[in-house]
Amino acid sequence: MKLFFASDLHGSAYYTEKLKELYEKEQAEKLILLGDLLYHGPRNDLPRDYAPKRVIEILNGMKEEILAVRGNCEAEVDQMVLQFPVMAEYAVLWLDGRMVFLTHGHHFNEENLPMMRKGDVLIHGHTHLHCAADRGNYYFCNPGSMSIPKGDKINSYMIYEDGIFTVKDLEGGVLETLDIRQ
Repeated sequence: MKLFFASDLHGSAYYTEKLKELYEKEQAEKLILLGDLLYHGPRNDLPRDYAPKRVIEILNGMKEEILAVRGNCEAEVDQMVLQFPVMAEYAVLWLDGRMVFLTHGHHFNEENLPMMRKGDVLIHGHTHLHCAADRGNYYFCNPGSMSIPKGDKINSYMIYEDGIFTVKDLEGGVLETLDIRQ
């Protein structure tokens, strides 16, 4: 199974178009969005080509492909215009016998861990900082931000395939990998 993870589009039509192109190029089976899809938020500058209505159109065109969780910038009005569920605080997947806890990161995060067993995986966005790390008791991944990256300022996404999480830049270059098969 191949999964594509992205977070923090913040209403950028430019980066949502890139997301769609990359998703198709990667040939993933599911697009997992970790929140903050339409609104830029009061703490962020406007992203490139800020056009939430265009983002709505692009994402609704991919609605069968998407599993999404709510970010801190999502509101009930967003659910009124998006044709896929976006208001869940978290979702849980089972991959290779491990629980994978998906959330935006503003409630559950490394400072406030959800209930997990040793070897489970926490994945969230929110910080706009990409990461793929073994924390000893759990694995942690963050795809970074498609539109407003922080830290190294590299726009990024993440792929899961065959027990390996790979964080990539928008040209497909590998930034980090994490093998959870051990």
